[in-house]
Amino acid sequence: MMTDVVPYSFRQNGDYLYITGCTQPGGVAVLSKETGLCMFMPDKHKEDVVWEGQTAGVEAAVDFFKADKAFPLSEMKKILPEMIEQSKVVYHNAKASTSSYRNFDAFRRASLNNKVKDLTHYTDELRWIKSKSEIKLMRESASIVSQSLLQTMLLSRTHREESQLAAKIEYECKMRGAQRMAFHPVVGGGVNGSVVHYSRNDKKIKSGDLVLMDVGCEYHGYLSDLTRTWPPCGRFSAAQEELYSLILETNKECIKLCKPGTSIREIHHHSVKMLISGFQELGIIGKGKSIQYNYLNPTSIGHSLGMDIHDSTSLAFDKPLEPGVVITIEPGIYIPSVPILNEKAPDRFRGIGIRIEDKVLITENGHEVLTASVPKEIPHLTTLINMGGGGSMTESHEARAACN
Repeated sequence: MMTDVVPYSFRQNGDYLYITGCTQPGGVAVLSKETGLCMFMPDKHKEDVVWEGQTAGVEAAVDFFKADKAFPLSEMKKILPEMIEQSKVVYHNAKASTSSYRNFDAFRRASLNNKVKDLTHYTDELRWIKSKSEIKLMRESASIVSQSLLQTMLLSRTHREESQLAAKIEYECKMRGAQRMAFHPVVGGGVNGSVVHYSRNDKKIKSGDLVLMDVGCEYHGYLSDLTRTWPPCGRFSAAQEELYSLILETNKECIKLCKPGTSIREIHHHSVKMLISGFQELGIIGKGKSIQYNYLNPTSIGHSLGMDIHDSTSLAFDKPLEPGVVITIEPGIYIPSVPILNEKAPDRFRGIGIRIEDKVLITENGHEVLTASVPKEIPHLTTLINMGGGGSMTESHEARAACN
């Protein structure tokens, strides 16, 4: 609860949703050879229905979610302990935020006898490769956020508040059918773009600054993740263009490596070599000072994506990519306005943060970039932004004057 009777917006645990398809809170699902899928559904009282509306119960578990057996949650303390006692091994969802069965004596005894194992690795394996229907949902999620970011980029020419751009992207995503944002949007203007997980979104974007937007949306349980960095005034400064060109080239070269048989770790190592070499050429890190790279880019080149933003996290980065896997490719550089750690970037690069992120599907013959419709080449970006004077004549005049 946020306060007293005001709840936070609920989002279902990914593993529970993957196995059951049920999005409402409060249930417990059990899979076993003896019972098949058994669902314990929340009990609802008439008073609850008045305040919260109808919810799925035992009948819905069987008819809609196709459970083999279903019981009210109030009966779980009588039924589940016996199921646990009869099991040689109990796999449970260790990631679930609340697990009422953990207090059962039978579960505690099983845990003490080393019979309880984490289910996560197995569900992560299942969720690693997407089915055709899952890929269809992920395409739509990518399409929604791509179209929405294009509209937001156009707006940025005349609306320079981070909060306005955050509101615009959420509006556009939901108007196109997204249920919610995949995460709190990152809208970092200027030096705020050098904060990897910036979240305040409450500053004005200054003239001549870049804006970095990392956004994603959720479409029926499946997520998108996309980042673009651009100059709202319509053109890059010389220093911004030098850095941007390096990050863009790294993004494109790493995407070329996305194919069956390679791994995220291999792609990451390639990105590190490219960026260290580029940073040294620009004088951002000294020769033989590659340790400074980690101060300027502490992130991995990418991660698995699916029902969670960082999906299948228990699987090693060395795991070979396979057709049906979806990952991100997101090289970046984050140079604070003043040195924070032991790095000595030239003053002209200070306060610049750049990330270019795409959502990539591994295919039989290579890859498909699901967010390819959003421009990232410098000429394409500047052309797009300079089309974006969608406000009044006064606003357009002010935008041009600010750029000048």
